[in-house]
Amino acid sequence: MTSRAPLPPEPSVALRELLAFDDGGSLRLLLAPAGHDVGVRGVAVGDEGPARPLDGCLVLLTGAPASSPDAAAPVREAARRGASGVVLRAVEGVAAAPQVVDAAEGAGVALLTRAEWADWTDTAALLRSALACARAGADDGTAGRMAAGGPESLSALAAAVAEYTGGSITIEDTRLRVLAHSATGPDADVLRRSTILGGRVPEWRVAELRRSGMLRTLWTSRDVIHRAADAEGPERLIIAVRSGPEVLGSIWVAGDGRPLRPDAPDALRRAAEVAAPLLVRHRLRESGAARRSELALRGLLYGDGDARTHAWSLGLSPDAACAVVVAETLTAAPAPGDRTLDVAALQAATYRPSVRVLRDGDRLLVLLPVDAGAERGAAALARELAGQGGGAGVLAGAGPVVAGAQGVRGSYDEGLLIVRVLRERAEAGGAQRSADAAGVGPSLDVARVLDAARPVWEAGNGPVHELVRTDLAAGGELVRSLAAYLEASGDVARAAARLVVHPNTLRYRVRRAKERFGVDLEDPDTRLLVTLAVRLSG
Repeated sequence: MTSRAPLPPEPSVALRELLAFDDGGSLRLLLAPAGHDVGVRGVAVGDEGPARPLDGCLVLLTGAPASSPDAAAPVREAARRGASGVVLRAVEGVAAAPQVVDAAEGAGVALLTRAEWADWTDTAALLRSALACARAGADDGTAGRMAAGGPESLSALAAAVAEYTGGSITIEDTRLRVLAHSATGPDADVLRRSTILGGRVPEWRVAELRRSGMLRTLWTSRDVIHRAADAEGPERLIIAVRSGPEVLGSIWVAGDGRPLRPDAPDALRRAAEVAAPLLVRHRLRESGAARRSELALRGLLYGDGDARTHAWSLGLSPDAACAVVVAETLTAAPAPGDRTLDVAALQAATYRPSVRVLRDGDRLLVLLPVDAGAERGAAALARELAGQGGGAGVLAGAGPVVAGAQGVRGSYDEGLLIVRVLRERAEAGGAQRSADAAGVGPSLDVARVLDAARPVWEAGNGPVHELVRTDLAAGGELVRSLAAYLEASGDVARAAARLVVHPNTLRYRVRRAKERFGVDLEDPDTRLLVTLAVRLSG
């Protein structure tokens, strides 16, 4: 059997070229002992096993973060196996451990960190796309000439493809949004003009492409598709842009009043190769921006990190007045597939352009910047989300307007308390579905008192504790009876009617509390403690 000759190694790419490709800021170079032009041949994951050589690789160390001294050993191991650099996860606001920096410097490898909002899958895709793009720019032939002088730009690629095909170009993503286009000549057809002006293929055209089967053909074909000129438009060439089996988008070439060049299909095939890493980068930039915004919004709402920095990251002034609206489904455990909060999120997102929306499990959080003339905006949004009169099945609490980013956590906490009060009222048969602090009255302060008292109650002991524990274990009949008695201010007849028992039955239960547990409701302190115990025990 004839042995197959090993494939030649991929050409290396300078580290500075990879970093230039990262316009989303997901990577940060901390140290480059061998300079910014150190060569990178590939991307590897550090835990893929000791058998794989790492010569010239940029290694993703997915274990300990850069701030942990434990990351020093993997850095040295990657360098021993020939890595040219390593990437570690950054922890926001925490510097890399000195031991890690010393290990990289001593081993002579570049040290990079991955932003906390990014993830390892996207980081690997970004670096591999950067390698592919840089190598395309270094190739001979059409792809190299297309990529030369600006491979980082889809617009530059569109202009180059127009030159090599003799047509007008649009580069689109899988949702048929226009990401880049070449110059539009005076003979451009109506469809091209409306597509570029609208930023996406018109809906009627998308429907037509679906009916004709063109979209299915485009997403399944691996070659250039040709459409001859007809009464509806000029000659067109189309090709899907792929990364392996995944479709990233497409490139469309239109004749625009002149014939396409004979070698236009070949040029389009090479253009699709050059476009692939650029479309990957575009997708990562979009997802990265969304993750950065979500991370900043979470930090602002939950009080993690620097509030002013989070506000700037969201494009908001850190001194702007704002309020938080909290929404939950009326049903405590919504059925799988329930889209109530999804609809509410869409309502919130369209309420005002400055609104920021976070869906966190079974809860929807809305950050609403307001001005002096719109301080009731949060309450109005809460009413809208709750679907007053529409039965949308949502409880919505509007937190208070606060003076700036530092107060957002407080507004969120109060909105959450308001929703809790609304839920308790709904469980008792109330119809109120939205409110601000004024709308729930003293119940809000009661909720705060209960929260403050809970640790004291849970750490305590005594007759009331024994009564509550024993009775709840037996079904809670006595606790419910005492609750009704106290809520009726000692009116036995009214409390008994609410419990649907005879008044003498209720009197017996009140006596039993005193005789068995020593709990005397005639004592005001005992009444207060029982009232708190009943509320805290639910």
